[in-house]
Amino acid sequence: MNKILEVKKVSYSVNPRTLLGKNSVEKEILRDISFSINNKEIVGITGESGSGKTTLSKLLAGILKPSYGEINYFFSETWKKIKTQPVQILFQNNSEVLNPYREVGKIVEETLIIRKKDQTNIKEEMDKIFNSIDFSESLRKRKGVELSSGEQQRAALARILGAEPELLILDEPFSAQDVESQLNLLNLFKKINKEFDLTMICVAHNLKILRKLADRIFVMYNGEIVESGTTDQIFNSPENDYTKFLLKCENYDMKYDELKFNKSL
Repeated sequence: MNKILEVKKVSYSVNPRTLLGKNSVEKEILRDISFSINNKEIVGITGESGSGKTTLSKLLAGILKPSYGEINYFFSETWKKIKTQPVQILFQNNSEVLNPYREVGKIVEETLIIRKKDQTNIKEEMDKIFNSIDFSESLRKRKGVELSSGEQQRAALARILGAEPELLILDEPFSAQDVESQLNLLNLFKKINKEFDLTMICVAHNLKILRKLADRIFVMYNGEIVESGTTDQIFNSPENDYTKFLLKCENYDMKYDELKFNKSL
C-alpha cells in the first residue's frame, strides 16, 4: 500500500521567552515522533488532554512547523494544479469556521469554482457532496447561523469535500454529542472514506468510537507516541502500561487508587 505521509523524528518546542521573560525555559510539546500513514487508511490518535494530539495535528496540516525532524507528503500530482490544499482539518468549532451570513450551498459552490478549471459539472459535484452527507436541498439554502451544531459540522465537512483534499484531519469530531449522533457521524466518516478515497486521521478521546472507525491507532502520552498498532492489537493485546490504563478507564474497570496513571508502573 502506498504511503501518503511520513513523519521522521519530529519534535516541537515553544519558547515563552517573549511572554515570561528571558530566563524562561523552552517547553517541549512533542518529542521524537515517527510514523507513516498509508493512502486511504483511517488512523486514530488518542491520549489524555495535554498529550500533544492537537499540536501534532497542526504540524501535519502545516499550521505549525516542526522544531526538529521532517514531515514528508506523497500526494498525487492533481492537487498541484489547483488552488486548494491537499490537507484539510474539520475543527471542533464549526460555528466559527462557517460564515454565519452566507448560504451553505453558495459556500460549497465557491469552493468548487476555485478548485475546478472546467465548471460545467459544478451542480453534479455539489449534489454528490451534499447527498453523501445527507444534507437536504432546504438545508443548502440556509445560512450558517440558521443551522444546528450538527448541521454546521456537516456543512463544514461539505466545504472540505469541495476542496477535494487527499488527507482529512478530524479534530475531536465526536465530542459533546449523544450516542446516536456519534454513531451517525461514525458511519458518515466511513462512507466518505470510501466514496472520496480519503485518507483520514481522527483525533479523539473516545476509544470505543475509534475501535469502530480506525484501521490503526496511535496512543500519545506526554508528547510521545507510546504505542501504535492495528485496532485489534491495541484493544486485544496492548503492551504499554498507559494504553492498558486508558482501556481500563474506558471500561470503568478501575479501583480508586488506579484513577491516576503512574508512569513508573
